[in-house]
Amino acid sequence: MKVIATNLGSPTTFVWNGKEEQTGIFKKPVNQALFLNHNDVSKDTVIDRVHHAGPNKACYLFASDNYDYWKQLYPDLDWDWGMFGENLTISGLDESTLRVGNIYKLGNALVEVSQPREPCYKLGIRFGTQQILKQFIDHNRPGTYVRILEEGEVKTGDQMILQTESKNELTTQQFYQLMFMREKPKELLQLFMDNPSVPEYKKERFKKYLN
Repeated sequence: MKVIATNLGSPTTFVWNGKEEQTGIFKKPVNQALFLNHNDVSKDTVIDRVHHAGPNKACYLFASDNYDYWKQLYPDLDWDWGMFGENLTISGLDESTLRVGNIYKLGNALVEVSQPREPCYKLGIRFGTQQILKQFIDHNRPGTYVRILEEGEVKTGDQMILQTESKNELTTQQFYQLMFMREKPKELLQLFMDNPSVPEYKKERFKKYLN
């Protein structure tokens, strides 16, 4: 896996339900390294820190390999890396094999896969239609957030190198699927609950499905 682009966002104002809001989802490639802090990416825009940034969502990664699919669906958009609000666009990122809890060397930083991205209405703002939310869920390629175990710089061309593979086999894609399943398969749910890298607040929400 390789860093294709480093992306930062500026505050963008939009109107939602008659009220002005701001978002940092409008990210664009920058010709500089990004510094990954424990809680966010230095110099990036984070408006809503309840749902973004923090130790479990410090940096968002999305696969460059998925772009062609979305370009076909939305050919009229002004395409560039960072369209999905990702800080790092990564080639070869495969959620179906990426285990939650895997630890990678990424530039000078050490990161741990924590959870998939859940789409919200701001992705719809970015794409000009809320229809993309269902499409994003159905496509099942959400990208992933990472924890920053060791802070450091990441630049275009850096490799994402596996250091420790999680012994728990839960993948980012399975985590994502589980969130949207009406019926939660017991084996998958148990794998989810047993994974020490799944954020505790997520586990709390899923305990009701155990019985």
